[in-house]
Amino acid sequence: MANPNAIEGMARYGITPTQTFGVSIPNLRALAKEIGNDHTLAQQLWRKNNRETRILASMIEEVAKVNETQLDAWVKCFECWEICDQCCMNLFEKTPWAYQKARQWSRKKEEFVRRAGFVMMARLAVSDKQAEDRRFEPFFPLMIQYSTDERNYVKKAVNWALRQIGKRNIRLYRRAIQVAKEIRQIDSTAARWIAADALRELLNPKMKQRLAGK
Repeated sequence: MANPNAIEGMARYGITPTQTFGVSIPNLRALAKEIGNDHTLAQQLWRKNNRETRILASMIEEVAKVNETQLDAWVKCFECWEICDQCCMNLFEKTPWAYQKARQWSRKKEEFVRRAGFVMMARLAVSDKQAEDRRFEPFFPLMIQYSTDERNYVKKAVNWALRQIGKRNIRLYRRAIQVAKEIRQIDSTAARWIAADALRELLNPKMKQRLAGK
């Protein structure tokens, strides 16, 4: 499945792992479906330290056998945004510690650990459809606090989290707009970008109409 030609294209999107075969995500998903869930194999694949083996590990890992120690160990290994996002989406958000880790990791200094925290917030806003609003409220102060982080993959994750939570329902929509306007007042290039981009989507009349309809 290796595709050397894809590696150059991946690099243009900031996907620059130390080792990669250039295998596409759809191919990895097909392989994961064929393999099924396998905790032992997931551990072995992760230790190989290759883009494909680590993403595949996140796809086949058995959620019930994951613990906090593993989550904290894996998140420290992230070297590009794609592996970070895939692990959050395929595995981390499904664990009992998802909300806790979102808060903890967003406070960490490492770029992709902090990104993982905000990606978790964005993903939980989409996938945890039964969650009460109170579970998302603690995320807003963290968005404000770290909106000044100028690192590209952090500020984009903060923006993503703000927009996704704001799209859950009309109450969180209003709160997200309030937070975005507060972030806009901060003297920071990153903060102004986060706020402007979030407000561009949230203030679209069709967005408010759709949420009001819910």
